[in-house]
Amino acid sequence: MRPNAQGVDAPNQVATLRERARLTDHLRQWFREQNYWEVETPLLSRDCCIDAWLEPFSLVLDDGTPVYLQTSPEFLMKRLLCLGAERIFQITRSFRKDEVGAWHNPEFTIVEWYAIEETHLGQMDFVEGLVNSLRVCVGMEPLPPFVRLTYQQAFRDVLEVCPFEITTSDLRRLVLDRTTSRPSTTPEDRDDLLNLLLAECVEPRIAAQGAVFLMDYPASQSALARIRRDGGFAVAERFELYLDGIEICNGYHELTDAEELRFRMDSQNRKRLASGKPSLPVESQLLQLMEVSPFPPSAGVALGWDRLIAWLLGRDGIRDVLTFPFDQV
Repeated sequence: MRPNAQGVDAPNQVATLRERARLTDHLRQWFREQNYWEVETPLLSRDCCIDAWLEPFSLVLDDGTPVYLQTSPEFLMKRLLCLGAERIFQITRSFRKDEVGAWHNPEFTIVEWYAIEETHLGQMDFVEGLVNSLRVCVGMEPLPPFVRLTYQQAFRDVLEVCPFEITTSDLRRLVLDRTTSRPSTTPEDRDDLLNLLLAECVEPRIAAQGAVFLMDYPASQSALARIRRDGGFAVAERFELYLDGIEICNGYHELTDAEELRFRMDSQNRKRLASGKPSLPVESQLLQLMEVSPFPPSAGVALGWDRLIAWLLGRDGIRDVLTFPFDQV
C-alpha cells in the first residue's frame, strides 16, 4: 500500500481511527455503567493550574486579559464539584507547550474524572477495571492484578536508598554514579534529582513488571494531593500508572483546603521563577469558590487517552493513533 503525500498509509490510518472511535465509545459506556456523567468545560480560561514542569499556551484578549489553553480541565471540573456535582468525567483536549516526542504531542486527548467520597485507593481499583475492560474490548485477556509499589520501596529495591532520608548531596552523587545526567555544582531542587533517578533507574525496572501503580510520593511532589504521615515520613496520597513502562495516568486523593492550595500554587510559581519560567496567576475562580462553597472530599484521575490507545494497539508511540500529529497540522 503506497503512502500518501504526507507519508501516511491512508487506509491503515483510517482503520486505526475507526478502532479509536470504537474504544472511545466503550470508554464512555464504562463511565456510564459506573454512574458517572459526562461534562464539557472550556478549553480557554483566565485560570490555569500552576505546575513548575508544565508550560501552558497563553493568549491575550483584545482588552489585554491573558487567558490560557488548559493543560488539564482540573480547575474547571473542580468548580463543578464545589457546585454539587458528584461523579463526573470528561474526554477533552489539553495543551502543553514544548511537548513533542514519541509519547507527547502539544495538543492531546485527556480523560479526567472525579468522584466525591472516594480515595486514591478506590480510584486505583477503578483504573485497573477500566484498563482490563478495554483489553477485552480489543480481544485480549485481562491482566493479572496490577502491582502496587510505593515510591519508597521502588527506590529501595533499585537504588538501595530511602528517598525520604537521603541527603541532597548524596542524591547528587547518586545521580552522577547511576545516570547519564551531570548536575551542576549549585544546589539543585531535591525533586529534580529524584526525578532524574526515577526516570533513568527506577522506571526501566518498573517497565519489566508490566502494570504498576507507583504510589505514596514524597510530600514535596504532592501537587494537589492530600498529605499523610506514614512511617514517620510525609507522603502524598497520589499514584501514577505505568503500563510496560509507559506513564498512563495519575490520580490524587484531592486536596480540599483553599489556603493550602494557594500556598502550593505560590510554591510552584517560585520553582518556575527559579528555572527561568514566568509566574502564572495564583488567584483563580476555583479558589474564590472554595472559600464560600467547600470542596468535597474526593479523588480524581487524569489519563492520557492517546497513550492508552497506543498501548492497547501495540504501537511504539501516539503518532499512529492521532488524526494528524503536530508536524502535520
